[in-house]
Amino acid sequence: MTGQSSGGFAVAGADPDEAERRIQQWAQGFAEKAQRYQEVQAQTEQLRLSASSPDGRIKVTVRADGSVTDLEFTDKIRSMPPNELAAQILSTMHRAQADIAGKVGETMAATLGDEDQQTRSMMLDNLRERFPEQPEDEVEEETSSKWDGPAEDDETPAPPAAPAAPTAPPAQPRRPRFEDEDDDEFGPDFDPLRD
Repeated sequence: MTGQSSGGFAVAGADPDEAERRIQQWAQGFAEKAQRYQEVQAQTEQLRLSASSPDGRIKVTVRADGSVTDLEFTDKIRSMPPNELAAQILSTMHRAQADIAGKVGETMAATLGDEDQQTRSMMLDNLRERFPEQPEDEVEEETSSKWDGPAEDDETPAPPAAPAAPTAPPAQPRRPRFEDEDDDEFGPDFDPLRD
């Protein structure tokens, strides 16, 4: 028996200096790997991704976590209806966020190389799920909201609602009366089964 396990660590009866050297190599490799991941984290935290609306009226900048760091408008937004403005802001924000997984992936590849493909894949899949890529030819749908009021040029009043047919109120179940219902200790609303 040589005294080594398949994991590279020495077992009982092996040279103690060799075992210590292997443990130190493992610890150093682990520390170097942790340092590379910290570098990836620091670089990722510095990432800023921007997108502009097709007409250039709106620009949104986001971090790698998807949060908005900057929102810019041109004076041309003053003529936009509020619901269109809101839809364009959201659409532009989603376009900026759609690049997050790609940029984080590039940062990881540059710092980690081919190391930890499974971990990288899992992290990037999570980002792609949270911030899906936007198709190039995405057609923006008109949005409607319960907050929309009637159009300014629409002066046609709504037809009056039909009068409701009278209905009888639902019958209330009658509670049986007990002789001791007015008992001072428990009162009329006492229910022994209620907590």
